[in-house]
Amino acid sequence: MTQVPASAAGGSGAPGAKPVRGGKLGAAAMDQASLWNVANLLTMIRLLLVPGFVMLLLANGGYDPAWRSFAWAAFAIAMITDLFDGHLARTYNLVTDFGKIADPIADKAIMGAALICLSWLGDLPWWVTLVILGRELGITLLRFWVIRYGVIPASRGGKMKTLAQGTAVGMYVLALTGPLATLRFWVMAVAVVLTVVTGLDYVKQAVVLRRQGMAEASAEAAGTPQAAGALETAVAPEASEAGEPGAAK
Repeated sequence: MTQVPASAAGGSGAPGAKPVRGGKLGAAAMDQASLWNVANLLTMIRLLLVPGFVMLLLANGGYDPAWRSFAWAAFAIAMITDLFDGHLARTYNLVTDFGKIADPIADKAIMGAALICLSWLGDLPWWVTLVILGRELGITLLRFWVIRYGVIPASRGGKMKTLAQGTAVGMYVLALTGPLATLRFWVMAVAVVLTVVTGLDYVKQAVVLRRQGMAEASAEAAGTPQAAGALETAVAPEASEAGEPGAAK
């Protein structure tokens, strides 16, 4: 679990202590750097929204515009909480072991539930669902494959992919017709392209990171700390951009 810095826990009375970002709100958040902090509560809410979203989307046969509007609202809330919990965790030092595990699970759960339900209803081709979910599963396995060597940072392309997927799926959840139905097709096409391209880029970075890690391990085993230090310097800038462990999208 993330430890709370003494300066944050002790308030402003500590000599030379820096003020907590966000004033009283920041201090309150810092005091909660445990399982029951604000960021983790938002993640839990997102997990609880998954079954509710599925029931709303499939209510009345799955084709009732009113129920699908309610489902869209639940999906939108889940996407918004995804933005805020990560920001709060990094800004107020609320990163916990639970959050590292639960946050990506919550992300994949809501997106996976939406894709599967939409394909089951016949609104979205199954191959689109398989491509997106297959990519996410593959990235998760790659993350475990290279985790001993470092963390691959979330790229700009990965963030664009997440935004495109959320927008496209949200448009498919709504009962759209006419030009908007055509528009959502192209938004989903962009999302699929970004999904594939960023997935291939992640594979490339994972292979490079693993090779660098293995070379560093070999250098240390051979008793050449200078070479190991040089490789460590080469890898460090990438990991420092991650923002949060396991943050690659």
